[in-house]
Amino acid sequence: MMDADPLANELQQRLRRLPAVDRLLEAARGNPELDGTPPALLTRAAREVVEAERRRILSAAPPDAEPPPIAVFARRLADAVRRLRRPNLRRVVNATGVVIHTNLGRSLLAREALERVREAALHYTNLEYDLERGKRGSRYTAVRDLVCEITGAEDAMVVNNNAGAVLISLETLARGREVVVSRGDLVEIGGSFRIPEVMAKSGARLREVGTTNRTHLRDYEGAIGAETALLLKVHWSNYSIVGFTAQVPLAELVRLGRRHGLPVMEDLGSGTFIDFSRYGLLKEPTVQESVAAGADVVTFSGDKLLGGPQAGIIVGRAELIAAIRKNPLNRALRIDKLTLAALEGTLRLYRDEAQAVREIPTLRQLTQPEDALRPRAEALAQRLASLGDPRLEATVARRSSKAGGGSLPLLDLPSPCVQVRLRGVSARRVETALRRAEPPVIARIEEEAVIFDLRTVLPEDEDPIVAAVARILEEG
Repeated sequence: MMDADPLANELQQRLRRLPAVDRLLEAARGNPELDGTPPALLTRAAREVVEAERRRILSAAPPDAEPPPIAVFARRLADAVRRLRRPNLRRVVNATGVVIHTNLGRSLLAREALERVREAALHYTNLEYDLERGKRGSRYTAVRDLVCEITGAEDAMVVNNNAGAVLISLETLARGREVVVSRGDLVEIGGSFRIPEVMAKSGARLREVGTTNRTHLRDYEGAIGAETALLLKVHWSNYSIVGFTAQVPLAELVRLGRRHGLPVMEDLGSGTFIDFSRYGLLKEPTVQESVAAGADVVTFSGDKLLGGPQAGIIVGRAELIAAIRKNPLNRALRIDKLTLAALEGTLRLYRDEAQAVREIPTLRQLTQPEDALRPRAEALAQRLASLGDPRLEATVARRSSKAGGGSLPLLDLPSPCVQVRLRGVSARRVETALRRAEPPVIARIEEEAVIFDLRTVLPEDEDPIVAAVARILEEG
């Protein structure tokens, strides 16, 4: 009989020398850092530490080293406990220059909105209680009047996001019948959600007209028939078609709808209450303009250009909004009291546009002049240079920021950025190390430099950036 593979024998010997979980827990006893840690969490951390070392041994070919001493395992246990106790949803530093960064939580809330959330979270509220009548009320009263006041709409309601707003509106107004929409409006939003798929889920039947780049009023009119329930227009909020193009203005589509007794719905996507062209930015249609043009139903997001919490807002003719509100789907799509509180706090700021632009972070970041950001960029570059490491180069460069969140796709915002290069270390390695800092710093890479874009770096984020870079320098 042949002897067993000596490498396999050695591998088994090393695996057997791994500490048992009980022994590791005993070795960690007395560590004040672990005081008060729930036993179940300690056990989970110990198992993860031992399993990680087991995988390392199995992946080495040939086996490269003995398992470390038990004291090393004990230190790893403490590290694992810290990691497991850390919240999964964590603060990060957004240095990407993307203002409405979907992956980083989209819009930051104004302090007014945060105060409303805090009040609603710590106390009971009149969420569905009419204080005047002493009876059950509607949760939408918290924001309905505000939305109508700002937009000029007859009525309004709110659901959990704009995809939900489109879904419930189509399901209410066109289930089992046709919705006429231009081929150029069949957009896909983030997460592969597409207008045709949302429409199919609503039970409405899609009737495409025109071409991708050109659709005329006669295309809509030629498609209207006995089965037509609705004319739909979708704003190109996350892309643009340029060149040989034609779209039907909303007001013309409304007049066509009136002639045929058909409601017209517009999905604005991001939606805004502010005319950004007044601040030197690209023109974006406002909700007020859509309402004034006569759209019967308008849907838009609360957490993008509005700068509020995630929500889908529906405004329009009173009888249509009332029908949508009664749809049983509304129960599944409704928002909770904290979202309502944040939305109300945000909407109140829009009563004064100057105050809204000043206090809503998204609006402030989008409209802030480049010159106003430059002193902060220069100061941050100087702080990094003062770390005194000859390998580090930190300079200020003019780059472009983006709105993000599927909003203002053609907008390039000139911004002063701090670009960092570390001699002997690739930009990718620096970017990875920044992501592993505490708090994580999310930057971007351009021309083999790590870029910190001051348009999205908050003043309180500057210290963490300096600390993260200092640690990278220390660790070589």
